[in-house]
Amino acid sequence: MAEKLKLDLSLILPEIPDERDACVGRLTKLLQAEGLEKVHLVREDGSARLCLHYEPQRFSVSRVRELAQAAGARLGDRYRHESLRIDGMDCGTCATVIEHALQRTDGVLEASVSYAAERLRLEFDSEKIKRPAIVKRIQALGYAVLEEGREAGWFAEHRELILSGVSGLLLLTGWLAGLADAPRALSLGLLLGAYAAGGFYTLRDAWQSLKTRRFDIDSLMIVAAAGAAALGAWEEGALLLFLFSLGHALEHLAMDRARKAIEALADLAPKTALVQRDGAEIEVRVEELLRGDRVVVKPGQRIPADGQIASGNSAVDQSPITGESMPVDKQPGDKVFAGTVNGEGMVIVEVTRLTRESTLSRMVEMVAEAQTQKSPTQRFTDRFERVFVPVVLVGAGLLIVLPPLFGFPFAESFYRAMAVLVAASPCALAIATPSAVLSGIARAARGGVLIKGGAHLENLGTLTAIAFDKTGTLTVGKPKLTDVVAIDGSEEALLKIAAAVESRSAHPLAQAVVAEAKRRSLAWSDAGEVESVTGKGLRAGVDGQKMAIGNARLFEGEAIPEAVQRQAERLLSEGKTIMLVQANGRFLGVLGLADTPREGVRGVLEHLHRIGIRKTIMLTGDNERVGRAIADAIGLDEVQAGLLPEDKVKAMEALGQRHGRVAMVGDCVNDAPAMARATVGIAMGGAGTDVALETADVALMADDLSKLPFAVALSRASRRIIRQNLYVSLGVVALLIPATLFGWAGIGLAVLVHEGSTLVVVLNALRLLAYR
Repeated sequence: MAEKLKLDLSLILPEIPDERDACVGRLTKLLQAEGLEKVHLVREDGSARLCLHYEPQRFSVSRVRELAQAAGARLGDRYRHESLRIDGMDCGTCATVIEHALQRTDGVLEASVSYAAERLRLEFDSEKIKRPAIVKRIQALGYAVLEEGREAGWFAEHRELILSGVSGLLLLTGWLAGLADAPRALSLGLLLGAYAAGGFYTLRDAWQSLKTRRFDIDSLMIVAAAGAAALGAWEEGALLLFLFSLGHALEHLAMDRARKAIEALADLAPKTALVQRDGAEIEVRVEELLRGDRVVVKPGQRIPADGQIASGNSAVDQSPITGESMPVDKQPGDKVFAGTVNGEGMVIVEVTRLTRESTLSRMVEMVAEAQTQKSPTQRFTDRFERVFVPVVLVGAGLLIVLPPLFGFPFAESFYRAMAVLVAASPCALAIATPSAVLSGIARAARGGVLIKGGAHLENLGTLTAIAFDKTGTLTVGKPKLTDVVAIDGSEEALLKIAAAVESRSAHPLAQAVVAEAKRRSLAWSDAGEVESVTGKGLRAGVDGQKMAIGNARLFEGEAIPEAVQRQAERLLSEGKTIMLVQANGRFLGVLGLADTPREGVRGVLEHLHRIGIRKTIMLTGDNERVGRAIADAIGLDEVQAGLLPEDKVKAMEALGQRHGRVAMVGDCVNDAPAMARATVGIAMGGAGTDVALETADVALMADDLSKLPFAVALSRASRRIIRQNLYVSLGVVALLIPATLFGWAGIGLAVLVHEGSTLVVVLNALRLLAYR
């Protein structure tokens, strides 16, 4: 019979970004070729583990471990993974250029560039190509690779703005030289310098795009500037390149502001940690922390790793991760997250996750990846731009050729064609959506909401209905004693007797009774020998009395007083679970227990209705009576009860047909299939559950529904700003094309309005960073 050995994947393949990497498949094949029966991945305690099935007659445990480590080392040496910081990208086209160039390079297996995050995710075969060769290839394209921890210098960060300033200065000097009747060679030389400085990055980007057979906005600008020069309109051509480069530089600085809002997440975790090892406290880099390490966190310090409190008590400010406004009390056994701030008590934290597996690290990675996932509007504008730019070039060509055939002066026709090129350039359109998506996702992350892509950001704002799982989402998820109804004697005496018996049981209902007795500071006698009747209740001796506590089935065959029956039926009609309490054959009263609504959930639902959600629906596996009782208490519109997970999928399909765009909110365990059918799947408690982070489209990082209205309202604000940006960008193009075509506006005015509109849409998008 085969035996199993589980090994931490991160120890076998330490460089891979996640378990979806191709090296996992390669490792599986290598190990099975060695004779292991089966090799696959399992997730335990939030970590990916390699599960190795082997025959003990052929392999020892140590031999299996050696084989796995050797195979991992062999793969790690050959297939290298890098995350490189790219400097010098000034537009989304730059990311495409780098990707295309590297993907055509022999030995590069994966190259994915995020312009927003300025990151290149790279995998290459080191037997075919080395890292320096890849870096050299990137540099040949005109970009730089920054080493980790090293920021671009001030000049490198502002070089585009500096060159733009130089271009403007040379343009002004050349124009003044012309006015002062200086030699033409002098003013022309100055204007050529303005061309060179203003067009440096534009020409580079246009050339790289043309090499990949793409016409883009930079191509239009270079053609227009060259056309102005051909006409002898050097001043207007230089003005065009100066204003275009200035607009690009200012746009880049504005995007940097949104990018830094995301990078601030990564800076939350401390760089070092104080660890207890070999009887001493030593300081180590957080990347060197191991599972099981005990980290000392002093008052006011940030927690360096995900883990649980081993000793000490403190309040922890979790707002950087979950967005919770109030610190959360922590005691031994409670989870804590990297990047959160310890309060006034010193605690010892036992590390449960490596640095790169922490909730914070995964949030940063997912937010960065979210920039690369295009929204529906972004996909539309990309398609529009791909068609529109070539059409504009063809139209400009026709405008040069056709009018002179009918007697129109060639110089005038050529000039107007160049002005139309500038007017039709959809710069503002290209940046309108990405800038809003970047700002919206950054603001959401800062507020404790992880939105995993532009599509989900937009879709959140289109919702007309939201369906909720009940247990753990709308309710606390644990039973609570809600009613103590004494028929014979006082409430206090009834609860004391019930607690005496139930304190001997670990059942959740029993613990709820004990918890309420403790809350009321009651003291009770110890119960004697306890008899548990499965599915019915308990019998025990307390202070010489024969006690029984349980549901009605425990007392079958006995006459239950009418007063007790009446109270029991009332509580059952309210959707509560009941316990009857009996002493020496005399019924003392009834206890009612229920899974209670989360605090503030009614207010959340009212807020959702106010911001435009027309229907709120509960999908629950509980019976109709229980579901309806909760729904009435919190103000839900509709209840669908008695549903199995597959029934919830069908329910979501039906809701989609009835209401259009419907979200599903749940804990992402049993609710994952239903979430997949929803317009947007929203998970609760993303900071605490790996399943939520992996499977949901949106994760509320705190186990708190109050973030849901914020997420929906932010999405609607993002959609409004995207629409505003599209109206501005398309409106400017629509006005400028006829204005330049009929000669009402020249190149100078066209580029001024054009670049002004680009800055307007970027600044409009940045308003989302301050959204409240």
